[in-house]
Amino acid sequence: QVQLVESGGGLVQTGGSLRLSCAASGRTFSSYAMGWFRQVPGKEREFVAAIKWSGGNTLYRDSVKGRFTISRDNSENTVYLQMNSLKPEDTAVYYCAATPVNWWPPQPSNFGSWGQGTQVTVSS
Repeated sequence: QVQLVESGGGLVQTGGSLRLSCAASGRTFSSYAMGWFRQVPGKEREFVAAIKWSGGNTLYRDSVKGRFTISRDNSENTVYLQMNSLKPEDTAVYYCAATPVNWWPPQPSNFGSWGQGTQVTVSS
């Protein structure tokens, strides 16, 4: 398993941008597919984006396509989520997650390592 620590959350106005970072420990980071999920109190956690271990494939939920970009730097053991044109409905706790499965795309249930989460609040 890898240990994950998110950062970069905060308060932003509608239309603003934030970049989330997720630092991973472990020498096998480059073999993991990485994902971002989010959760609002009282609702189930939902998938946001994922990136293949090589960085060559990405996947997004429909509501963030064209606004969010997931990327990774395997030399820095870090995955990023660039969020632009933020909307109040993007407000949530955002979690970074990792999975060692070697198929694509991974299912949400495949992600077994999770960070502690970072709060993103978008004001209207």
